[in-house]
Amino acid sequence: MSSKLPIVNDLGFYEIRMESVGGFGANLAGKILGEAGVLGMGFNGSNFSSYGSEKKGSPVKAFVRFCDTSVDVRINSPVTEPHILAIFVETMLDTPGLISGAGKNTIVVVNTSMTPDEARDKMQLQCGTVVTLDAMKIAVEEKTRVNTALLGAITAVSGFIDPEMVKEYIKKNLGKKYANLIPPNIKTFDRGSAEFKKKVFEDDSEFPPQPFRRDGQKTGYMNQPIGGAILTPGNSIHKDLTVSRSGWVPVLHKAKCTSCGECDITCPDYCFVWDVAKDKKGKEAQTLLRIDYKHCKGCLRCVDICKFDALVSKVEYEVEPEIIKAGFTE
Repeated sequence: MSSKLPIVNDLGFYEIRMESVGGFGANLAGKILGEAGVLGMGFNGSNFSSYGSEKKGSPVKAFVRFCDTSVDVRINSPVTEPHILAIFVETMLDTPGLISGAGKNTIVVVNTSMTPDEARDKMQLQCGTVVTLDAMKIAVEEKTRVNTALLGAITAVSGFIDPEMVKEYIKKNLGKKYANLIPPNIKTFDRGSAEFKKKVFEDDSEFPPQPFRRDGQKTGYMNQPIGGAILTPGNSIHKDLTVSRSGWVPVLHKAKCTSCGECDITCPDYCFVWDVAKDKKGKEAQTLLRIDYKHCKGCLRCVDICKFDALVSKVEYEVEPEIIKAGFTE
């Protein structure tokens, strides 16, 4: 690996932006990458994260900057035009502005089972390099998280980050509290650096450029309603919790279901859909129809409480798409 930065912006920085949600380890990934580059490889640089409420599913951004030792670090603003843009969750690709600032010199690394062509079309990326990696599949198989798999891909495609140095700082960050997790995470890193797909796309005028933008908030302290009243009650129905899943989902077997309702009681997000229908005795009763996977975060509490084995846990990528769409299987 070269110890020289392959490309820098006008201020002399090689910049990385990670787009994720809480629970996928983007904050730690940025920390490991920053320490490996600055403390391990001798670059100047910095890393920091931006997030709101510290809980699973909340938006998280991590930023890393590297520069030559002759360049002073006098900037601490978010990365707006990244050289590497890492997207930790496939369902985030529908988020407006996610790839804003990505250009011809940007390498977009996406955690997805899609091909680079499919991912480019999904993102509507004008040009640049697209790298796809099924990091969730690797994480489930190795019993780790997607962050170390994506670190492997980022390291490999960067052209200058030393993989051995990144491994060293994975060990240092996990060693104090989670020494037992070091071997599977090193294996996850190695698989991430080897199992990705990569393709370079030129500007073929198929998609428009997406310059960086910051939309800001529609309400704040100047125009917030008195008492903090919620003007759009029931808005949680529009919230997509699929980004919170960590590779596992419950699957409903309707033939075994008695519609007892215990799953609905224990579900924190009301993802079970009910309606009046005839039960097995021909009487009209409230009947469990399906799971709305848009509102399921994969906590699997329903599986634990079901006495009839009507709900079972499955690895999400092994479940037929038709079952996810229907919300049940017979």
